[in-house]
Amino acid sequence: MTAHPMISLADIEAAQARLLPHIRKTPVMEIAAVREPLALRARTVMKLELFQVTGSFKARGAMNRLLADPHGTPKAGLVTASGGNHGLAVARTAHAAKTAATIFVPSSVSMEKVERMRGWNADVRIVGDEWLVSNEAALGFAQQSGATYFHPFADPLVVAGQGTLGLEIAGQIADLDAIVVAIGGGGLISGLSTAMKALNPAIKVIGVEPEGSPTLKASLDAGHVVRLAEVTSRVATMSCRQTDGRIFETVRTKVDDVLLVSDDDMLQASRWLWSEFAIAADLSGAASIAALRRWGPRFDSFGKVCALICGAGSEGVGR
Repeated sequence: MTAHPMISLADIEAAQARLLPHIRKTPVMEIAAVREPLALRARTVMKLELFQVTGSFKARGAMNRLLADPHGTPKAGLVTASGGNHGLAVARTAHAAKTAATIFVPSSVSMEKVERMRGWNADVRIVGDEWLVSNEAALGFAQQSGATYFHPFADPLVVAGQGTLGLEIAGQIADLDAIVVAIGGGGLISGLSTAMKALNPAIKVIGVEPEGSPTLKASLDAGHVVRLAEVTSRVATMSCRQTDGRIFETVRTKVDDVLLVSDDDMLQASRWLWSEFAIAADLSGAASIAALRRWGPRFDSFGKVCALICGAGSEGVGR
């Protein structure tokens, strides 16, 4: 029996129309004229989503969740748990809605992102050493306070918002054979793959996970959602012990491969982006480049590949 899809292309198109006044159309850039070229036969272009409002694609999903809420602006505020980027997006969304935001984060969070959340007037609380623990605290706070909980990936409205990135890329880059996408909980790759496969069923969607948090890879290998025994990656924005069943079903049917990279691979990729382009990507934002650098021969059959640079940060800057 085939599971009912979490979202459709129509959901994503509705989100795109809703979001138009609230987000930026981010640029694309071909990788060319670099000192240290990628060892790829394919032409490679980057989608620079790190220039989105708040520094990541997460602004799309959080704002769509607010705008499509049938109950209107939450009077008791917003609450979420985040490794950093979703928290920033929810903080900005709450600011736009003139309501309060409370963000629970794990101790592995980038303090730079914490300060940026506080810059949007969010109440940021560090609870636990991984997202799952922070999320339990966020759910408890929602129940106690009446604040509206914004899940970072297991919410169809959030996933549809992230899917608008797929529509945008399809309209910007012609003759694209493959796209490489970082995975945390899986909301981004679920929305993006739904949009891009609907428009071009032949395109290959390739996910990237940390070796220390292979949530979707482990689930795909097992044939069902698995809960990781431990999460050892220090990349908070990509660390998730267990995904959602609907996310898993979408990834199982629409994602062509999931590649693993180390935290150091991502750090080196972020340094490469800074050195070659003065692009300050966080480690999740550099994950697609890390995969191309580590798994280059896997892409030899493609003519044109897009590396999604999905988040901003300073990990690789000045080192």
